[in-house]
Amino acid sequence: MNRIDGRTISFAARAARQLALAGALLGGIAAAHAQDSSPVGVWQTIDDHTGQPKALVQISDDGSGGLSGKVIKGLGPNDQPDRRCTACTDSRKDQLILGMTIIDSMKKAGNEYDGGHILDPENGKIYSCKMHTEDGGQKLVVRGYLGIALLGRSQTWVRQQ
Repeated sequence: MNRIDGRTISFAARAARQLALAGALLGGIAAAHAQDSSPVGVWQTIDDHTGQPKALVQISDDGSGGLSGKVIKGLGPNDQPDRRCTACTDSRKDQLILGMTIIDSMKKAGNEYDGGHILDPENGKIYSCKMHTEDGGQKLVVRGYLGIALLGRSQTWVRQQ
């Protein structure tokens, strides 16, 4: 038995207090990790052919509980701010790629986001999309696919600070 604030408490009571403090600390760490694992933020995309940085995409809440992403900067050596999506076949046809929304309707589904679409402005194709974070929220694995997710391609994007 020990005395705290003029009271005598047992070993069990002390242990319970310490566990409660540890639980509160771990809860705070888990909450911080959950924020880090959100895809919301700015991501550097990588060119599949060269392995070099290609663009910066900003992913944000679209106001309806989903996520969307738009191109905020081109990083390629030949990138020009007036590049247009000439291969697009929807309403984005001939629109500037800079500022273009290329990800839409992503909804949280467990530990990932799913149900949305991603546009490849290089070829104008629109794919179904899934994404999840890795490495404590520092990497975003984005998978575009047609039909089922097994028939697709993944890219790993890097979070920018």
